[in-house]
Amino acid sequence: MAQPVEGGVARVVTDLVRAQTRAGLRVVVACPEGGGLPGGAAAAGAEVARWTAVRELGPGVVAETLRARRLIRRVAPDLVHAHSAKAGLAARLAVRGTVPTVYQPHAWSFEAVEGTTAHLARAWERRAARWTARVLCVSEGERRTGEEAGIAARWTVVPNGVPERENEARAAARSALPLLGGMPADAPLVVCVGRLCPQKGQGVLLDAWRRIAAEVPDARLVLVGDGPDRSVLARLAPPGVEFAGASDEVDRWYAAADLVVLPSRWEGMALTPLEAMACGRPVVLTDVGGARECLPPGQQEACLVPPDDPEALAEAIGRLLGDPQHREFLGEAARKHVRAEFDLRRTAASVLRLYGDVLGMQGPDGTGSGRSAVSGQVPASGGRAAR
Repeated sequence: MAQPVEGGVARVVTDLVRAQTRAGLRVVVACPEGGGLPGGAAAAGAEVARWTAVRELGPGVVAETLRARRLIRRVAPDLVHAHSAKAGLAARLAVRGTVPTVYQPHAWSFEAVEGTTAHLARAWERRAARWTARVLCVSEGERRTGEEAGIAARWTVVPNGVPERENEARAAARSALPLLGGMPADAPLVVCVGRLCPQKGQGVLLDAWRRIAAEVPDARLVLVGDGPDRSVLARLAPPGVEFAGASDEVDRWYAAADLVVLPSRWEGMALTPLEAMACGRPVVLTDVGGARECLPPGQQEACLVPPDDPEALAEAIGRLLGDPQHREFLGEAARKHVRAEFDLRRTAASVLRLYGDVLGMQGPDGTGSGRSAVSGQVPASGGRAAR
């Protein structure tokens, strides 16, 4: 089961579904309507079952859990794979260990809150671990954060993966994006792709941008994505900042960029840096979960900054904008690194092996032969995980 239905989680689920249906599993994706996930999952070969649930925790969680229970009973899966906090809550309450359940946090919910709410979120995760056959983390950093919170789980770490990109030339990409019309061909362009929300830290980037604009006045910053903070960020934005909104042309934005920045406050392992590096673009990241692990060896010093530190962020961005040759070197090294270490095929195969391990039905190819998966994903009965 999955909630949210847009952004990195939706892309991860869709990519896994595509690999799993090709491997012969019957996959049912249970998710709310809207966003990119229902259509993307259907195009990837999954059955899509409507599961009405909002993103935030609230009084509707009881009804959401009851709907999840009815849906899972109807589908009768061999395994439930719950993606992110809301699906992880509803699925595990609905199933309570009666169906093998894999939970993938995509960053811990207790990192997003403070005080009593954070304490309650940690307590829930500790309790829910008893109903979880495996907690699937996308980085060692995410796993360590769970362990430090006192979660006693059976852990598996499988880093996110991305498909290989057909890279578009920078000039062609810029000319194809109407928002960049009139921008000088040699003007530096920084792109930030992510939901406009506190987690992704775009407000810190706007603060940093005031310093950057003073040093590089012809530079432009484009925020690609939408979210609850858009109106606030638009009021805070200094000159030289554009808002592209949600886009189906994310790869084109990466291709158009000289530098991609993601100033997150917390992550498991963000997909944006991997996608940008796959397109041959250098990245500047905050040193949160998964960021250090995803960068090529030797790039941490130049490309990592502390979270919530606009001065350090501005310094790192400004330094790279002022050195085009170094940017090109970092981007090409990043492309090779992602191709070698974060290939989606490797990620998908590792998840299939995990299913087989959880189900105790590992076949000669490492998959759960004779089984099926509900994803945020469910393998559902009657599928066969065979290549």
